[in-house]
Amino acid sequence: MSDRSPAHNPFDPSFEQLPDTLPIFPLSGVLLLPGGKLPLNVFEPRYLTMVFDALAGHRMIGMVQPVQPGGYAGDGLPTDDGRPPVHRVGCAGRIVSFNETEDGRLLLALSGVCRFEIVRELDLAHGGYRRVSSVFSPYRADLDHADDAVELDRDRLMAGLSAFFRTRNLSTDWDAVKQSADADLVSSLSMVLPFGPAEKQALLEAADSSARAKLLVAFLEMTAFGQPSEPTSRKAN
Repeated sequence: MSDRSPAHNPFDPSFEQLPDTLPIFPLSGVLLLPGGKLPLNVFEPRYLTMVFDALAGHRMIGMVQPVQPGGYAGDGLPTDDGRPPVHRVGCAGRIVSFNETEDGRLLLALSGVCRFEIVRELDLAHGGYRRVSSVFSPYRADLDHADDAVELDRDRLMAGLSAFFRTRNLSTDWDAVKQSADADLVSSLSMVLPFGPAEKQALLEAADSSARAKLLVAFLEMTAFGQPSEPTSRKAN
């Protein structure tokens, strides 16, 4: 069930190696978290060019969500040429593997490195993909794996998850879920569960894994039961 990479991967960049300029891949409802693994199917020419350019350099791509129609205008960064605004906070992912397909697609695996804030959007790259000036300092702790100890009410999470799966007619490997470490479980569920774009963005912007765990439980309960249940006794695992 875990989508997280091992801590202190020797191939991960240091904070000083994080780039000031990032290509961005806007995808609604798609969440990448630090330490998570995200598969991508790339086929548009501009994004194929983006991948090739990234492979020739720092191998990092910024995953961001477009601001949804009707959303708060201050959430995004509109551009003069009418490009759809994107949320200010995203997550940089490093390309750790890719495969070519015979029909001209690239199948990528991104490993989440660190969240970032967009300072401003830059001119389009030569291949037509979008680029931003990025700042990582607000999320430097993402690189430290310091929040791997998560405050999680696991019983409440499992109850909400079970009810969520019943209401959605979903199934999973419950043995794998039960065996996952708390931090891995929170990260994996946040990324793979079919929440809406607003919920995904809230999970991304949570202060740390403990705050993300609380949000995750609340979203599960709101979907399954209509509203969060009364808090139960909490324990740190």
